[in-house]
Amino acid sequence: MPRMIFVNLPVADLDRAMAFYAGMGFANNPQFTDETAACMVWSETIFVMILTHDKWRSFTERPIAPAGSSEVAICLTLDSREEVNALGNKAAQAGGTSDVNPAIDHGFMMTRSVADPDGHVIEFTWMDLAAFEGAGKAAA
Repeated sequence: MPRMIFVNLPVADLDRAMAFYAGMGFANNPQFTDETAACMVWSETIFVMILTHDKWRSFTERPIAPAGSSEVAICLTLDSREEVNALGNKAAQAGGTSDVNPAIDHGFMMTRSVADPDGHVIEFTWMDLAAFEGAGKAAA
């Protein structure tokens, strides 16, 4: 079995969160979706589980981070600068917020940060690994 990651996020409005992630290109897996949670699929090994606050509280007694705070940033890689920009721009159309942090562009790597409707930060990143390896060797 391949190693997988399931990112679990508490959300205030499950339908709104599902619409946001679908609008960003995630697919819903109905097998793990009900009125309390939804499994949104990014790839064969990356899944975002969005959970109502009540469902979240059934997993932990730790408090949900208050609005406006940052607990984690999810970074997902894309195949091109154009894809990074397209998804960065699409966030607002999908119900989130584009560019919650300044965009980063190092030439060989670029990142744009968006927030879902609950304020969870998602970074879309592109890297030219060959150029990155060259940049690392030049700096050494």
